[in-house]
Amino acid sequence: MSRLGNIGARLYRGEVGYDFVGKRMIWYGISVLITITAIVGLGVRGLNMGIEFSGGAVFTTPKTAVSEAKAREQAEEASGHPAIVQKLGNGTLRIQISDVDTEKSDQIRQELAKDFGMQAKDINAELVGPSWGEQIANKAWLGLGIFMALVVVYLAIAFEWRMAVAALIALIHDLTITVGVYALVGFEVTPGTVIGLLTILGYSLYDTVVVFDGLKEASKDITKQTRWTYSEIANRSLNSTLVRSINTTVVALLPVAGLLFIGGGFLGAGMLNDISLSLFVGLAAGAYSSIFIATPLVADLKEREPQMKALAKRVRAKRAAASAKGESEGGTDGARGADPEDARDEATAAGALGRQSAGPATAEPGRARGRGRTPGQHR
Repeated sequence: MSRLGNIGARLYRGEVGYDFVGKRMIWYGISVLITITAIVGLGVRGLNMGIEFSGGAVFTTPKTAVSEAKAREQAEEASGHPAIVQKLGNGTLRIQISDVDTEKSDQIRQELAKDFGMQAKDINAELVGPSWGEQIANKAWLGLGIFMALVVVYLAIAFEWRMAVAALIALIHDLTITVGVYALVGFEVTPGTVIGLLTILGYSLYDTVVVFDGLKEASKDITKQTRWTYSEIANRSLNSTLVRSINTTVVALLPVAGLLFIGGGFLGAGMLNDISLSLFVGLAAGAYSSIFIATPLVADLKEREPQMKALAKRVRAKRAAASAKGESEGGTDGARGADPEDARDEATAAGALGRQSAGPATAEPGRARGRGRTPGQHR
């Protein structure tokens, strides 16, 4: 087995832990870089708004042998505007042209009928006003605002306000990246895109709430022990739910990837792209933010509390004393093993972590001491 495969297998079995919280500045930097790229793409290229938002005309032809490329060329020549052409399953063509009024629509239909060799009356033309798209956008923004407010209130009541703030920042992070990707790739933004954006918010919160629930349980009575700081407890909680997060994300991404790459790409069903891209990018960004953004942010906010600062100071002092004692007695492990306070602290924290997850990370109590420990920590 390759080294990467061996690491993955050990991670799945819960035999190793990674210092996600301790290396949070790296993850913050990566997120800032991705977010800036998304914002720049949005500002430079802008969004390719669909006809539902910009207004225009939609032409549907009878069954024809004209290719999409040829139809797009003729439609753009007839209208003077960019055209979006889709080949439907029954052999008909759907042509969208923005910024077209009634008079211009009739003229374009006549030109298309002539180019395609069919009667103008056989081409169905529908006009879409921009006011309808504006209503959809306004309702979407209203729904997003209500959703955000409810999430913050719920998390503040169920957990605490710091977790609510971290979850809100993670949601904004995911939305910004998804919208930026749409600007960079130039996919059309339709009502389906809006539905996809609203849908990914729930997926983004799922892993975050799971980790927060475990962290809340593990950090009970945290100030009564001097073995771990809040950040280290947060990292242990994150590692205990890591495999679950990976599994649920992969399972959710597979069918969405099928829609995007096979349905929209290989099979040419372009109408699937608008919703599948938002779901794919949003799910991936949500998994990233729940692991690398939300929990480290909570740890940052909690470590600012006077109680947590005092706890961190006591933990460092105890480790320094234990290290000095171990060196003087010639056996650090023996000194630690003989400390009844260490055993009590470890039993308390291990018991809390054991209650939050029944996964592989807590399956064998005898190995729990090594699994949850952040690399570089002293016991």
